[in-house]
Amino acid sequence: MNSTRISQLFDIQYPIVQGGMVWVSGYKLAAAVSNAGGLGLIGAGSMYPDVLRTHIQKCKKATSKPFGVNVPMLYPNIDEIIAILIEEEVKIVFTSAGNPNLWTSHLKKHGITVVHVVSSIKFALKAQAAGVDAVVAEGFEAGGHNGREESTTFTLIPMVKEQLHIPLIAAGGIATGRGMLAALVLGADGVQVGSRFAASLESSAHIDFKKKVVAVSEGETVLTLKEIAPVRMIKNEFYTQIKKLHQEHKSVEDLKKLLGKRRLKRGMFEGDLVDGMLEIGQVAGLIHKIQSAKEIVEEMVKEYKEVLQEKF
Repeated sequence: MNSTRISQLFDIQYPIVQGGMVWVSGYKLAAAVSNAGGLGLIGAGSMYPDVLRTHIQKCKKATSKPFGVNVPMLYPNIDEIIAILIEEEVKIVFTSAGNPNLWTSHLKKHGITVVHVVSSIKFALKAQAAGVDAVVAEGFEAGGHNGREESTTFTLIPMVKEQLHIPLIAAGGIATGRGMLAALVLGADGVQVGSRFAASLESSAHIDFKKKVVAVSEGETVLTLKEIAPVRMIKNEFYTQIKKLHQEHKSVEDLKKLLGKRRLKRGMFEGDLVDGMLEIGQVAGLIHKIQSAKEIVEEMVKEYKEVLQEKF
């Protein structure tokens, strides 16, 4: 496929970025996606600083291709994390869940390419003003933490594109070559894929979670917990408890108490499909098997080319 501003920015073969998801995106997945021609991301959000350092070092040994690290800005050890990224000479950093002004200039002073994840035009423009090299605009179809605006990818991407001059990556509801082509037609320069890679062989997620993702069909995910931080998850017993608290008009503190501290790890990493939080996007309905990252990238590129030739 033709080169885009995103493939040029990261020096990758295909403009496909693997989402840096918590409890999912370790060095094995990141290296596998990078080796397949995309950009793999290590998800720092579920790693202690020393664990992150180890994953970065192992990823360097597992691939000679570009890879990056996704860092939530609300990370409690953010100063230490940033220091590790610089010490380990990470070349690409995706920031999310926070103010891009806090660390963008510092990272760029050390020669790091910085990308920020947003869910609205307002935050895309703030990220651009902060000096980031590219923006990920994520529609509310996406799994995990999400925007309160509930803008869909189909409407968000062209609206952001209209006002942005830096490269744009589309995220949310993209798992196929058709989805990638649609995103590029809407104005994106590349795509970020989360859910499909979450269910890959190299994903750190528990096998029971991966099987659950493959079994999900339309309408089986929901965006909830807007009072704390909007999150899309698979409907299960844990979600039923959240729904009950909402119906009883319970307080935010009651919701936080139910959520606890390990709910996400229990669901995605330990495989508790009943009481764990199971973050995944609506596009799970299009994920029908557990595959290697290489097969996923190859299938996406193949379908992209076939549909492009068929439709255009």
